[in-house]
Amino acid sequence: MLAKRIIPCLDVDDGRVKKGINFVNLTDVGDPVAIAAQYQKQGADELVFLDISATNEKRKTMLDVVEQVSQEVFMPLTIGGGVSSVLDIQNLLRAGADKVAINSAAIDNPELISQGAKKFGNQCIVSAIDVKFDAALQKYFVYTHGGKKKTNLEAIAWAKRVVELGAGELLVTGMDQDGTKNGFNISLYQKLNQAVNVPIIASGGAGKLQDFSEVFLKAKVDGALAASVFHYGELTIKDVKQYLNQKGVVVR
Repeated sequence: MLAKRIIPCLDVDDGRVKKGINFVNLTDVGDPVAIAAQYQKQGADELVFLDISATNEKRKTMLDVVEQVSQEVFMPLTIGGGVSSVLDIQNLLRAGADKVAINSAAIDNPELISQGAKKFGNQCIVSAIDVKFDAALQKYFVYTHGGKKKTNLEAIAWAKRVVELGAGELLVTGMDQDGTKNGFNISLYQKLNQAVNVPIIASGGAGKLQDFSEVFLKAKVDGALAASVFHYGELTIKDVKQYLNQKGVVVR
């Protein structure tokens, strides 16, 4: 069994790390470079850095902040937000990203995934998918622009499509769970796991140690991403890894 990954996430807005609930009511958590360094010390396996306002503000990801973070940490970095061309992917990789997450732009232009995968390799291209459950239709739908715009794309079908296009990994956020600390959406990740054969990172809802073991053991995801519980010191990466070890989940 491959070791499971524990991945803190920095949602960056206006050069600061922010965190909200269900993608709204953002509060300032601190400086991204300092927080990234802290997670490096704690033993995080990877770091995800999302420039959450770049797409809505129609601007590119802040390359200077990405460079500063990449100089501070030695774990793999996945960077996303405002990525809309192959040149954007190239610039982020040059600034220190190991992988680039593409969300809204892939929906407008799915070929961006295949172009990026062809030029830089599938392992570099992460499809970030923000998902919300539609109770009336009993389906999960994809949202764009930092969770502000609903699309008519059914989430499981879209996940299959991006993998066919060349995405080497999926970063899937359950918006209904995001920031609530009520646990990951297990059934969503179980459905995704049956549909695709690339690594899946679960995001949205981590609140306690059991949430991590549950998503790994029941949904068989490859990585679990969390923000609030780590930012506010409610859990440390070390706490999570020790607990997972006790539960028989292989971690690094």
